[in-house]
Amino acid sequence: MLRPLFLWLAVAALHLSLQGQQDTTGTAPGPYGLFDGNGKATTFKKLVRQSRRSEVVFFGELHDNATIHRLQQQLAETLYDKTRGNLMMGAEMFQRDDQLLIDEYLRGVIREKDFEKEAVLWPNYKTDYRPLLRFAKEKQMPFVATNVPRRYAAAVARKGEAAFSTFLPEAKAFMAPYPFEFDMELPGYKRILSMGANHGMANVAFAQAFKDASMAHFILKDWDTTRVFLHFNGTYHSNHHEGIVWYLKKWRPRTKIVTIAAVEQKQLDYLDDENLHLADFIIVVPQKEDEEEEKPAPSEKPQK
Repeated sequence: MLRPLFLWLAVAALHLSLQGQQDTTGTAPGPYGLFDGNGKATTFKKLVRQSRRSEVVFFGELHDNATIHRLQQQLAETLYDKTRGNLMMGAEMFQRDDQLLIDEYLRGVIREKDFEKEAVLWPNYKTDYRPLLRFAKEKQMPFVATNVPRRYAAAVARKGEAAFSTFLPEAKAFMAPYPFEFDMELPGYKRILSMGANHGMANVAFAQAFKDASMAHFILKDWDTTRVFLHFNGTYHSNHHEGIVWYLKKWRPRTKIVTIAAVEQKQLDYLDDENLHLADFIIVVPQKEDEEEEKPAPSEKPQK
């Protein structure tokens, strides 16, 4: 009589293993694979352990993937516990000129609905980033808006370096100090250049570097170094330890950094060669049918 029960338990255990690991909010991520940079299968527990021993963790995401966002929430909550509260967060998804609004919301000065009315928010804010901000508020944890306002990045994409001479002094508080080094030979920027043969792509690559430099600048500016800094960004901004990571290590070379990349594959059992060495940890989620690869410059349009 016990055999059916054992069979049911075995099936249930297999189902849970395929669904990833349970997060602390009770919402399980979808199926995923987790590997180190060399393609060796690893565990969420090891990712947490290495992240806890680091100073800055870059979680590179696929912006529209629910599994990745659930794992972000799980990592934030687990790291908070493992560091005994010595955690802070920041994100590309919030513009620097909204930092005051974030601080006022986290401290209870303004209501959530007022924050959401006035801040520039991505379309998927309510499902994917609001939970992170609410968690920061619950734990009274700093949350840093690291991204340069979109209007300035757009101006640089159009005009290149000439745009900086047009920015008002007040605007420069919301961006990395100029001039900053731009290495066009970095593979990530070269890939952007390869998307078009005209001069305009050079400005687009420079605008990408402008965003990367600004995010690194505000991480270093606002970082309480007694805390682990968990930063969320599109995976292209930190793949291969380039982008934000390259600037941060240039300005603070000895920083202990862990990078996490997110990729889509047709199968989850092993890491495709093209995804090897993207990051210290690589999360693989099922590839959607007829979906194009993530572009280096995200196309998401913020909404009020």
